[in-house]
Amino acid sequence: MPELTQDLPPNLTVPDSANSLTGPQKSAVLLIALGTETASEVLRSLSDHEVEEISIAIAQMRSVSSEVVEEVFLEFRDLSMARDYIAQGGANFARDVLEGALGNRRAEEIMMKVEAAMEVSAFHLLQTVETSQLTNFLQNEHPQTAALILAHLNPRKAAAIISNLPEDRQRQIMYRLATMGKTSPELLQDIEDVIREQIGSVFGAELSATGGIDKVAEILNTVSRSSERSILEGLREEDAELATEIKNLMFVFDDLIQLADHDMQRLLQEVEQKDLALSLKAVGDGLKEKVFSNVSDRVAETIREEIELMGPVRVSDVDEAQRRILDVAQELEEREEIILSGSEDQLI
Repeated sequence: MPELTQDLPPNLTVPDSANSLTGPQKSAVLLIALGTETASEVLRSLSDHEVEEISIAIAQMRSVSSEVVEEVFLEFRDLSMARDYIAQGGANFARDVLEGALGNRRAEEIMMKVEAAMEVSAFHLLQTVETSQLTNFLQNEHPQTAALILAHLNPRKAAAIISNLPEDRQRQIMYRLATMGKTSPELLQDIEDVIREQIGSVFGAELSATGGIDKVAEILNTVSRSSERSILEGLREEDAELATEIKNLMFVFDDLIQLADHDMQRLLQEVEQKDLALSLKAVGDGLKEKVFSNVSDRVAETIREEIELMGPVRVSDVDEAQRRILDVAQELEEREEIILSGSEDQLI
């Protein structure tokens, strides 16, 4: 395995073992070795604070030997195994399996690291549980419990879960998430007990969760357009004013008309032309002209012809094409390459 090197100042420390690295530095080594594409996918699933810490570590990484890289990979593998075993049968089950595979000493070292990490956030383990498992788990839980759990998840994972729940459950859960404030320690303890029983994990005591309309808007910006509309309609039946507040915080496809021309041009460089043509099939003339004015005459004419030759298309196909373009827009905004701004007067 080759060394990882960066053209950075020579006074930066060169680690001689994985044990000398901090958590963010180990993550940096792992992501550099995995490559840009995979690293970008991983970073998108982390919190802003985690991304900042790891990005700083990557920037400061001067060189890492192949031996250290291998140590980091092996530690990552072992910790991942431990988390999987904990999710299957709890901490005791994980310890027994690891002792059989790696020996008592190594198993204990791994379990100490896993349990220490889990004590930082009681719901940290939920991020490692399969989305399908969590979806099944939340099917039968009280909407308030489900809302509290979603509040702890990465928005993309939360969006995948809520999209697979029945519409009435979506409305109930998202309404409670939107109206959630600070959660009492007593309720959190009850939720801990439920999770400990169902997932088989050991959690720490320092818990807090804040939901609110910002969290709901963040999740709805990630779900499919059909799920987004269904959930908003359900919320509107429950509380029209609340639904309006959430909608005003969201960035939807029609809001692309608000982009500055240079931002629109940057976005159009990254999207597939077939997605662009399909997504424009069901929008107003204003947004179409906004797009056409930011591409060459030849490209604009090609897109117009594609739209005309397309014939009838399924609404779900248009929704998915628009969602893919919004995903690109949000990624560019996260990289601070464009600026998005939500609409304040659109509610359909």
